[in-house]
Amino acid sequence: MDHVVIDGRPGGAEDLGLAMAARYGHFTAMQVRGGRVRGLDLHLDRLTGATRELFGASLDRDLVLASVRRVLGGAADASVRVYVVERAGVRVIATAAPPHEWPREPLSLLSVPYARFLPHLKHLGGFPQAHLGRLAAGRGFDDALLVGADGLISEGTIANLGCFDGERVVWPQAPMLRGVSMGLLERALPGEHRPLRVADLAARPLVFLSNSWGVVPVGRVDDLALKVDEDAWSRLAATFDALPWDPIV
Repeated sequence: MDHVVIDGRPGGAEDLGLAMAARYGHFTAMQVRGGRVRGLDLHLDRLTGATRELFGASLDRDLVLASVRRVLGGAADASVRVYVVERAGVRVIATAAPPHEWPREPLSLLSVPYARFLPHLKHLGGFPQAHLGRLAAGRGFDDALLVGADGLISEGTIANLGCFDGERVVWPQAPMLRGVSMGLLERALPGEHRPLRVADLAARPLVFLSNSWGVVPVGRVDDLALKVDEDAWSRLAATFDALPWDPIV
């Protein structure tokens, strides 16, 4: 299942020019299960705000929802992306692919010095993160962790990093994308933002990544082995699993 919908209609060969022009824009990524998605309001708010910031234009939220419904084509489960670009006005591109989830085992991360441009936006500038992720994989790690020149952690290549002690979440205090799953966890659990360095992670009961795929523990950053407190992990996973799913209406 790999489908594309443009402004609510199936994409065709005539849309090749639009696809080639879609280098400047933004997107959101969601997992659909049973025709529902977590944090639908946050996805729509993200798209609306970025459209206003990048294009100085409003976004037709009903068109976004119609495009998602159309690209699903009756499929109950999928990985859906909604892109917003500009060509003769604001255009909405929705794609659907097979559903995706995190692996079950704790991940390993390689810290790399990099800061995303306009990090608060989920923009179409993902080549550096993809490249850094491939470099990390080539060195035996699952992904890369982005660290500023000051040594402060900001985010993963495609996920937010957090620390959980069973009660509160500590998120990095640095420029980053506020992920939808991060926003949902902020609604469900008390937390705060603090400056975090790699060396600080060893003292945390649980370090995890969150994005639309869910939550997953981190077991190692560089050569630093991290704790995976089972009680903290169980509570975090249970909290995430209990987050509501919104119908795509």
